[in-house]
Amino acid sequence: MSKFSFRADQKELMDDLNSTGQVLEQTLLELRVINKMLGGNKVTITGIEQLLKSILPHQTITIADIGCGHGDMLVAIADQFSHNFPTMQLVGIDANPYIVDKARKNTAQYPQITYKCIDVLTEAFRVQAYDIITCSLFTHHFNDRQLVNLLASFKKQAVLGVVVNDLHRHWVAYHSIKVLVNVFSKSPMVQHDAPLSVLRAFRKRDIKDILTKAGIHDYTLKWMWAFRWQLVF
Repeated sequence: MSKFSFRADQKELMDDLNSTGQVLEQTLLELRVINKMLGGNKVTITGIEQLLKSILPHQTITIADIGCGHGDMLVAIADQFSHNFPTMQLVGIDANPYIVDKARKNTAQYPQITYKCIDVLTEAFRVQAYDIITCSLFTHHFNDRQLVNLLASFKKQAVLGVVVNDLHRHWVAYHSIKVLVNVFSKSPMVQHDAPLSVLRAFRKRDIKDILTKAGIHDYTLKWMWAFRWQLVF
């Protein structure tokens, strides 16, 4: 049986919430570059546009980006939508305090962006509400059982909807990212985690099964370049 038949359950190095220091810094820098090169931001931005079609400009909306890293997606959202929604409030959420501290410094010039250090699997997060919840390259870090509960919670917490941007588990994506990081990456964490993240990612049937178990039936699921899924519900 192919290793692409089912989601891998091996943990990534980045799953250690106590990760700090130069290795993590280099990892987040390289992931930013890879995400930009492969068009990852577009997946989230167009998903948000889909949800904002029913909203008049200049309304105050709140968008939470889960697993926000250094805040790069929040910056992309602010740059794309702040003109039409000048009072937009953006919240970055991450469970790693080191990452949250770095994100605050990296986006200090964006007053509309704030941060919370919180674990999304806790009740402290589940009681919060936002207009839109987004997450990019985040859901593959969880097993199916956790995702059923997490996405069901997102559905209740988000007034307008949820945008999930994550990877398609495919042999081309796996071997391509292995070549890319082996040639260009200076981070042992990226070299280890990037191919593994593809093995932990999703085929369409995985996503549909998780959504069904989460009680989510009204959604759009689109394949986008490069080997990304855009899920909006």
